[in-house]
Amino acid sequence: MLELAILGFLAEGPLRGHELRRRVAQLTGYARPVSDGTLYPAINRLAKTGLLERRTDPGAGAARYVLSLTADGRAEMLERLRKPADHEITDFSRFFTILAFLSLLPDIADQHAVLRRRLDFLQAPASFFYDGDEPLRAEQVTDPYRRGMLLTARATSRAERAWLRDLLGEGEAGPDAARTRNDPPTLEEPAD
Repeated sequence: MLELAILGFLAEGPLRGHELRRRVAQLTGYARPVSDGTLYPAINRLAKTGLLERRTDPGAGAARYVLSLTADGRAEMLERLRKPADHEITDFSRFFTILAFLSLLPDIADQHAVLRRRLDFLQAPASFFYDGDEPLRAEQVTDPYRRGMLLTARATSRAERAWLRDLLGEGEAGPDAARTRNDPPTLEEPAD
């Protein structure tokens, strides 16, 4: 996801290395801090494969440079956005990196296909805790901290699903409107 963030920010325009680092750090935040020891090797890998170009910034001295996206870099970024791996759809932080740049995909159908995958994932029965193969709901967990995890996940998932349905034009008539009391729970559903 670091490479996608680099390519995505450079798709918005050339940047000096320190500005790119600041933007990536702001995007990933406290959840996944980025260090120079991680960022600059990623920049070097992308430059070696021809996905970005590094040129000296004449106004900032020889040690400073400006990074820009190449045509191959743009094509790679668009492909990563168009076809994210399953773990990039299911992992909250990784998916947010995709969301940060999804509008760069020129075809709205491609954007919606990615959002549909995320919505499908969020609608599947899930929990952090199980009784055998059965997902446990917050109301079934006695540990207050685990219950808190489930309640927080439920609220987050409910909000994200509503946003996705609205964006995809499904509104209240989405697939969940027809769920029955016998359907498996998802993280956001209250106990019956």
